[in-house]
Amino acid sequence: MKITDIRTQIVALPADEPLAGAAENPNGKRLIVPVEVETDDGAVGVGATYFGGALTGSLKHAVEELGALCVGEDPVRVEAVTAKLRAAAGSAGPGGIFNLAISAIDTALWDLRAKSMDLPLWKLLGGARDRVPTYASGALMRGLSLDRVVQAAATLKDRGWREMKTQLALPGETTPAKEVERMRRVREAIGPDIKLMCDINQRWRPEQAIDIGRRVEDAGVGLFWLEDVTSADDFAGLARVTAALSTPIAGGEYVWGIVPFRHMVEARSVDVVMIDLVRVGGITQWIKVAGMAEAFNLPVVSHLIPEVHVHLIGAIPNGLTVEYMPWLMPLFEDVPQQQNGELVMPTAPGLGLKFNKATIDRYRVA
Repeated sequence: MKITDIRTQIVALPADEPLAGAAENPNGKRLIVPVEVETDDGAVGVGATYFGGALTGSLKHAVEELGALCVGEDPVRVEAVTAKLRAAAGSAGPGGIFNLAISAIDTALWDLRAKSMDLPLWKLLGGARDRVPTYASGALMRGLSLDRVVQAAATLKDRGWREMKTQLALPGETTPAKEVERMRRVREAIGPDIKLMCDINQRWRPEQAIDIGRRVEDAGVGLFWLEDVTSADDFAGLARVTAALSTPIAGGEYVWGIVPFRHMVEARSVDVVMIDLVRVGGITQWIKVAGMAEAFNLPVVSHLIPEVHVHLIGAIPNGLTVEYMPWLMPLFEDVPQQQNGELVMPTAPGLGLKFNKATIDRYRVA
């Protein structure tokens, strides 16, 4: 089996919020670069990348340039192909557009590899369990009013979610008291048994995180974790917060490649390792970070794209839960659905995903 072609384009998906109807920016767009890698026997592997922003055109071009180097290669030899791409890119990586581009190709190669063995990817990678916990994400954003976020939290509970995530570091003129009140109201809306996470998106300094984190603890909110409390590369600052709070600290979605994860776990910066598929550089790198986390007795959680992450969290022994943020789901047919707070593992070979041609045709921009 040899790679014969790679196809990519840009799709501008609507910035909707289907879990609770609580879109923070209903008129916005999400720029996605879907990728297909085809072989001489007609098999097609799929991947996707994003985070390009105003440079999404450059990201698409990077995927095309790297993809051209894959033609003629054996897609089953994923390490050999990605090593070739890293060598060809020279000093362009790790990090940045290079990582975003190679991640989509790497994901498509793993899809092809699993298909060649007639196995769903999660079984090929380890097959630790046949279903995984999942949490609702993207419906309780900081840009919503307090009443709206409380209403959305209650809606998620009514729809069967057992885990969900909200945000602090509120916009505008905020105070620690306002931050704590928001968390208290959300907890009241969902009751004591639902696991509640909270994302800061790197917006606090370490001393703020310790102060507000302790206030939230004293209010009895009972967070499952507090996420990305300060700058992702401030490993010492993260470690200060982790040591000061009883609430578990999660982090890693803003980390590029595998080496910074070593620094993060060696510094005991986090209690929960979150891995972003596109920033880390694809499935090959994702699995290596998960093994590193296991060596430090740390659980792993995913960031975005649950259509792929269901396989990865389900494959490994230290997978904790899948972030269910369905931003890319219109791109695909037969996506995994939440059932009583869990995702059932796909049974089709590879990722079990096909691009939805109607969606791509409707929202294609380039």
